[in-house]
Amino acid sequence: MKARTTPNASIDKTENGYLLKIPAGDSFSYRFAQIDDYFGLPRRKFPHHSLTLSLRAKTSSLSLPGTWGFGLWNDPFGMSLGFGGRRWQLPTLPNAVWFFGASQQNYLSFTNDKPAQGFLAQSFRSPRFHPLLFPAGFALPFARKMTRKLLSKVIAEDSSTLSVDVTQWHGYRLEWSLKRAAWYVDDVLVFESLVSPNPPLGLVIWIDNQFAAFPPDGKIGFGVLENPEPAWLEISDLSLI
Repeated sequence: MKARTTPNASIDKTENGYLLKIPAGDSFSYRFAQIDDYFGLPRRKFPHHSLTLSLRAKTSSLSLPGTWGFGLWNDPFGMSLGFGGRRWQLPTLPNAVWFFGASQQNYLSFTNDKPAQGFLAQSFRSPRFHPLLFPAGFALPFARKMTRKLLSKVIAEDSSTLSVDVTQWHGYRLEWSLKRAAWYVDDVLVFESLVSPNPPLGLVIWIDNQFAAFPPDGKIGFGVLENPEPAWLEISDLSLI
């Protein structure tokens, strides 16, 4: 496990876990605190092909600016455009399964019938390559709605909004296998999906002030947000099986 932060952010060891904290700041600087187990590895060598992740967690606010969460992904975005701030590599299609917190500026969905903001149980499954990637890449600068429509034909996704007071301690468990993903809160099954991401994936636990939006109106965008107050995510009792 590697701990990584931007300047003035911090990750502190607690009695049973970690406190990930980003400072207050404007909308001109990226701020993040992250723990992961894939930093420095090429995607093909990410460590997990199935996993049960369990932990306890709480946050500093019900509406954190940016994103936060815990789960697994293939770190698909290049040039630090999405949730991580790592070494440069070419972007790829997303494979992810996680508990995901997203402020209202986010719209991390390529369809119009899935929740894309709030506190979500969410998964994405994508092939390594698809012939529609060529027209999608060509259309991006000129026809963003068309790009989004093409991506929706390539990327399978599933999600559900979770009604949880994330400022209070809760137990979270994520069960991921090649054919199924299941999300539990306080040992209660809250969502289950057959949209299971393709391995290999890496574990990620993070908080940041970034947003990514693929909204129905086609105004695809990325950026960073002001957070007037320090923001934090605390976890404990982390278990990987």
